[in-house]
Amino acid sequence: MQITDLTHMPIWQHFYEITKIPRPSKHEEQILAFLKKFAEEHNLDYAQDKTGNIVIRKGATPGMEDRETIILQGHVDMVCEKNSDVEHDFYKDPIKTQITDGWIHAEGTTLGADNGIGVAAGLAVLTDPTVEHGPVECLFTVDEETGLTGAMGIEPGFVQGRILINLDSEDEGEMFIGCAGGMGTMAFFDYTTEATPAGQIALEVKVSGLKGGHSGGDIHVGLGNANKLLVRYLYKVLKEVPEMRLAMIDGGNLHNAIAREAKAIITIPANRKENLAIWANEMDAEFRNELKKVDPNVNLRVETTTTPKEVVDAKTANTLIRTLYACPHGVMGMSHSLEGLVETSTNLASVKMREGNVISIETSQRSSTESLKEDVGNMLLALFELAGARTEVRDGYPGWAPNPDSEILKVAESTYRELFGKEPKVKAIHAGLECGLFLAKYPYLDMVSFGPTMRDVHSPAERMEVQTVEMFWRHLVAILKNAPKRK
Repeated sequence: MQITDLTHMPIWQHFYEITKIPRPSKHEEQILAFLKKFAEEHNLDYAQDKTGNIVIRKGATPGMEDRETIILQGHVDMVCEKNSDVEHDFYKDPIKTQITDGWIHAEGTTLGADNGIGVAAGLAVLTDPTVEHGPVECLFTVDEETGLTGAMGIEPGFVQGRILINLDSEDEGEMFIGCAGGMGTMAFFDYTTEATPAGQIALEVKVSGLKGGHSGGDIHVGLGNANKLLVRYLYKVLKEVPEMRLAMIDGGNLHNAIAREAKAIITIPANRKENLAIWANEMDAEFRNELKKVDPNVNLRVETTTTPKEVVDAKTANTLIRTLYACPHGVMGMSHSLEGLVETSTNLASVKMREGNVISIETSQRSSTESLKEDVGNMLLALFELAGARTEVRDGYPGWAPNPDSEILKVAESTYRELFGKEPKVKAIHAGLECGLFLAKYPYLDMVSFGPTMRDVHSPAERMEVQTVEMFWRHLVAILKNAPKRK
């Protein structure tokens, strides 16, 4: 079954169109051109700001002119991750999708439902003549995934609405009225190269098979982090075989994704090869046992490879491995205000060898308490500074403080009960949403966030439940029909 078989709701047609348009973060030119053409073809007023964000406006349907203007907001970019055995160019190729057992997913790549389905919902509202609504502004922001650039760059006056519905949440039946703030902490190790010691052979160490996931929404699950598992093995080898040298290391890709794969090339005395194979088998079994409930396909593999002529200088390599092993990852604290909410976390996102003999480490921190976010960031800085690395703090973003008395929340709750005969869950989310940044420019905004059910976003296992998309659409339509009247 394909998306094109789902013709009974307009949201599916628009989502299908979006899957055909390449839109990596910071390279959204094609989707932005599509949106401008869309507005022109439907005779809708639109504007684009200097950051790239686009707003498309539509007047009220007859009889709804007295309602508050509602901003429907989603981001146009997507996380671009694929399995290593998949050929796909995210700058040119459409996303290939299929539906299995009621879930839509891509073929070995991220799906882009985060946040393509939110964009599709906005387009459907703009074009479906059966939807009753007051004045609407569909705000499409850029570069949410790698820096929240669009939300940071939006200027006062670009939108006029007093109510904003963020369409970028991932659990049907849950309405979000708060989110964590975030920041990034980087470390840079400068190294020199040395000749590979005589008599040494090279081994490639690789961690694979992990699910990966969102560093906010999935951090509490306890998924395996490939970077942490790789250095756990390397640290074991370094302790037992001090002659070990590091030639290459690479793990993870994105600051907001839990690393799925990581690998290193090391050299060792030829007579220690058997020991390393034994330790790899033992540690592979440990990983599988530890992660059997959440990441059962984890795999640690060690294979002989071509011996390089040069390796990283021993002092830097040994310091790097010890630093990565000591680097925290995961939940750092739970909320004392909302039961079950992760308050503070940190993600060891990526380790990369860069041009100019530099190894970079990227970490990201999140917290619903600003002081704790800074505290964990400082903890990482202290660790990296002790290791002698250069450090850098990436611009953070504010959280969104919950408002349980929100007017639009009350409408969202009552319409959900009427539609589905059950109570929605009102929550805050540990992942970052653009709402906190909007509040900085528009402090009067009344906001709520909701969406269909998605799983394993930011990874090639990303999927979206078809039934919940249809519930999401019906709910959005009902909220617009019952939008508050202007005061």
